[in-house]
Amino acid sequence: MELIAASRIVKAQQRVAAAVPYSEQITEVVRDLAAHGGSTMSPLLAGRDVINTVAYVVVTADRGLCGGYNAGVQRAAEGEIKAEVLKGRSYSVIAVGRKAESYFRFRGYKVEKTFAGFSDTPGYADAKAIAEHVMELFTSGQVDRVELVYTRFITAGSQEVVQRPLVPLEKETVTGGPSTGPGANATAATADFEYEPDPTTILDALLPRYIEARIYAALLNAAASEHAFRQRAMKSATDNAEELIKNLSRIMNRARQDSITTEIMEIVGGAEALAGDKKGIVIDFSRYVDDLDSTPTPRVIHV
Repeated sequence: MELIAASRIVKAQQRVAAAVPYSEQITEVVRDLAAHGGSTMSPLLAGRDVINTVAYVVVTADRGLCGGYNAGVQRAAEGEIKAEVLKGRSYSVIAVGRKAESYFRFRGYKVEKTFAGFSDTPGYADAKAIAEHVMELFTSGQVDRVELVYTRFITAGSQEVVQRPLVPLEKETVTGGPSTGPGANATAATADFEYEPDPTTILDALLPRYIEARIYAALLNAAASEHAFRQRAMKSATDNAEELIKNLSRIMNRARQDSITTEIMEIVGGAEALAGDKKGIVIDFSRYVDDLDSTPTPRVIHV
């Protein structure tokens, strides 16, 4: 399992890196649309004045044996849920991964929906299904805010649990102008884009894709983090098993040596006892002698 996880980390890293250009480009286009007059009154951008219900999209693994990967995300989401309950707000959990579902159902939390079966190799279709459900909850008014809780992949040896607002989208992200990422040029981006139809229509169509891209990036980061955690956990388990085998082998050899030594001592002790008995063993046969013999003589048998 350690070797399999190690081989999958490389592919997961490549998928994370491959998704970055798309995420950056769609962010840039959304910002440019807003800068060119696209309306920011989309339902996905309209925040609620009063927050009554918060939904948490909790991304975990479908399987265990990956160290503290699942526990870290579960504890982070549980802490946020308890904080919201103390504020008098309601909540719902959207569990991504069987471990999240089993954890929250066992503890009596409200699990609104579960998505599972793709934690190690997520696809864009999986992210789209989650995004459609989340947007439906928000636009229908069932929830007032959606938070995304997952493990961000930094390097093979470093990951961190993060919480990101998902819906409504932050207006600063949309209206902040063109992307300022590597290689971005604000003037060139503003001048090069032409939109047909109008920017508002395109913006309304792109915002769902933007949410899907964010969820997809989170799933890819979570998958890479899961493999990294599993590799470390299995390496630690292998090292512990080898150390346990070594200790138990020493105990077994010591017990075997003690048993052999005891047997040898018993044999030597018995041989010495037999060799030191020179007088033999006296057995009284008087009761077998004829009654006429009034003075029987004991007979000696040497063994």
